Amino acid sequence: MSRFQDLLYEVKDRICTVTLNRPDRLNAATDRMQTEIRLAMEQAGADDDVRAIILTGAGRGFCAGAEMAELDGLDPNDIKRTDVTRPFDPARRGDYQARFSFFPAVPKPIVAALNGPTAGLGLIYALYADVRFASENAVFSTAFAKRGLIAEHGISWMLPLVVGHAAALDLLMSARKFDAAEALRIGLVSRTAPADRLMSEVHDYARDLVENVSPRSIRTIKRQLYEVPFQTLAEAIATANAEMFESTLSEDFKEGVAHFVEKRKARFTGR
Repeated sequence: MSRFQDLLYEVKDRICTVTLNRPDRLNAATDRMQTEIRLAMEQAGADDDVRAIILTGAGRGFCAGAEMAELDGLDPNDIKRTDVTRPFDPARRGDYQARFSFFPAVPKPIVAALNGPTAGLGLIYALYADVRFASENAVFSTAFAKRGLIAEHGISWMLPLVVGHAAALDLLMSARKFDAAEALRIGLVSRTAPADRLMSEVHDYARDLVENVSPRSIRTIKRQLYEVPFQTLAEAIATANAEMFESTLSEDFKEGVAHFVEKRKARFTGR
């Protein structure tokens, strides 16, 4: 029996697909869904049979934001709750252990397939993913300012990192809706696709990561890039030099050279 109620979890061909599953509500995020997303990402991150993760929504939307029925009865003290996060892990950067900011700590690539409306909390989840593909029909909004709220859950940090300061101010202050074409233009998403081809293109991308790229390299590169905002250039170079030394001792480095020289398909182990 599945441990999840508000999402679907499937592993096939070393790709884990996590699907937000409240299509009648455009996958509006309940407290239960938020907890289950974290559990699903932790499970996929720890599973040796998973090398890439896809996050998408059932039906015609990705996630329309928080479930308004729950917001209507919100206790302001819930904002400070700590029971929705895992116990603090000293091996992980604290910045990436908060209620929503844990995606960067997952050691696998996370690709968001934004198949429809992506607003509020939905946009936050999308931003914390590593790569974003969107349906040409997708519509976006930060939404918060039109609800009398503020830039929530680290979006004031992540959105400028992705689209730049001026664009982030525009999208956060106006809370206006914008389409997939604008999302692509400002760099919020990496690619757009017709609605009927979105998932096949996302799966092709994930499959390429699974079959042709070293899991060890992905794991290390992802950590490097999410450390960079806290580093000087000199520190980033020092980190790269240390990681480069370790990579040359790895099995994946030996396999990376061998499959190229032997002109065959790679057989990376992640070690």
